Amino acid sequence: MKKHDFTAALQTLKAGGLVIYPTDTQYALGADIYNETAVRNVFDVKKRPYSVPLPVAVASIPVIETIAMMTPLAHTICQRFFPGSLTIILQKKSTVPKIVSSGQDTIAVRIPNNPIAFQLLSQFGPLTVTSANLHHEKTLEVISDIRMQLGTPDLLGLENGPLPGLPSTIVDLTGPAPRVVRKGPITESELMDVLTHG
Repeated sequence: MKKHDFTAALQTLKAGGLVIYPTDTQYALGADIYNETAVRNVFDVKKRPYSVPLPVAVASIPVIETIAMMTPLAHTICQRFFPGSLTIILQKKSTVPKIVSSGQDTIAVRIPNNPIAFQLLSQFGPLTVTSANLHHEKTLEVISDIRMQLGTPDLLGLENGPLPGLPSTIVDLTGPAPRVVRKGPITESELMDVLTHG
């Protein structure tokens, strides 16, 4: 990653633009979650229905606490699996615009295990972390192909080589018991082992 590209990414996000950035799984489409116009652009570029909430990436557990209600169970899960390819669903705080969660009172959050993502999130703050693809299409491995698929040749991207990873595991922690919503790199048995043994 070139330093000027990173600086340009921060400037783009501050100006309400979108950035393609790497995670430990796939490339993501990032926007400032507090800028409703930017978030709307994420839905539009992906052709994603506004009824499908956007997941959020952050750099640390304390930042999660600014956007979601953390429970003792959530803390246990976070300390074991973050940073990593796990997304957790928690009760959303009212500080997060409703468009991010499609009007729902829950929010999906993760801390990606990728140094570029970590640096970007640390310096900027929470970003959308939806896969950089057209809705229901395969997420491509390199930024040039992603731009072509999205029809956005000028979209700024932070290069990290090909990223062929599986989408993250998603676990809902808002109910009486954890529920795996999407299977991924972290298995249900790994999650349950932590819940059983702490």
